[in-house]
Amino acid sequence: MDQDADRARLLELVQRDAFQTGEFTLASGQKSHYYIDGRLLTLSSDGAHVLAQVILAMIEGERIDAVGGMTMGADPIIGAVLAVADLQGRELAGFICRKEQKQHGTGRQVEGNLQPGHRVLMVEDVVTTGGSTLRAMDAVEAAGGEVIRVIAMVDRLAGASEAFEKRGVRFTPIFTVKDLGVEP
Repeated sequence: MDQDADRARLLELVQRDAFQTGEFTLASGQKSHYYIDGRLLTLSSDGAHVLAQVILAMIEGERIDAVGGMTMGADPIIGAVLAVADLQGRELAGFICRKEQKQHGTGRQVEGNLQPGHRVLMVEDVVTTGGSTLRAMDAVEAAGGEVIRVIAMVDRLAGASEAFEKRGVRFTPIFTVKDLGVEP
């Protein structure tokens, strides 16, 4: 598939599998009349595959050493990106960030293959204020990684873009809620 076809297919899958209307409380604590359950897409074979293809096309030509994000929303995206990258002959390391440092075992907050000096792509399914990704970025930087870019499947247009800009990190949502027919 070409990039435009992959993106169109991904939007179709988001609308079909992940987008819901009703009354919801978001991770940010905000109330919403719609919800995007990214895991319904990222934990399906077709959704994970096409999302990974779109993300890899977005970073084509960039020097990225590792891909990661905050556990739980980023976990299946990371796995899919790593698998599809390997099929494409691209080597990437992967990692996940815990919400807080473990109090047992190795005591890590960042699990996986992040190394000091790695140039990092952070991924997320849906961002509202960007708070979870910002916390993950703090953990990555504390571990010696350099966050180069953030890609989210959907931006709810509720402050994440401004928060990442303030941190000096390039943010590229694949879609915004406007692409789903929602006015923020």
